[in-house]
Amino acid sequence: MFTIELVALQSRLEKYAMSLTSDYDDAQDLVQETLLKALTYQNKYQKNTNLRAWVFTIMKNTFINTYRKTIKHEAISNSADENQHLINSYSAQVAPESDYFHRELYREINALDADFRIPFKMYAVGYKYKEIADRLNLKLGTVKSRIFLSRQKLMEALKD
Repeated sequence: MFTIELVALQSRLEKYAMSLTSDYDDAQDLVQETLLKALTYQNKYQKNTNLRAWVFTIMKNTFINTYRKTIKHEAISNSADENQHLINSYSAQVAPESDYFHRELYREINALDADFRIPFKMYAVGYKYKEIADRLNLKLGTVKSRIFLSRQKLMEALKD
């Protein structure tokens, strides 16, 4: 029963993985790793609870942990090409009607200057202000200001 319910979630997991990674191959790897972890730790799943939420949490945590490991080995660059794996965690909704909103949101985020975009994306995937400041060699106040201003710019651009 568990496996059947898990397989039924696969298409939703693929959409969510794409929203996190923005890369088809990375998304497929993330789905595979998530399913493997769910099967491995199925004894930790409490029956009669929300399986979807449990599996999506596994995926989000796997993505964040993988991202953090990757960042430890790479220097963060202002290049958009090198920062494709950064993503906005506000994309947790995978409903088809939200696809348009997510595309608009990503477009606006990617239109931000790199000085604002990079700290904003890092914050969105779970980095703390202090971690961002350390990794980007910025003052804590500068990071907070840039994230705040990024939010303001996005709210203005997406006010419709």
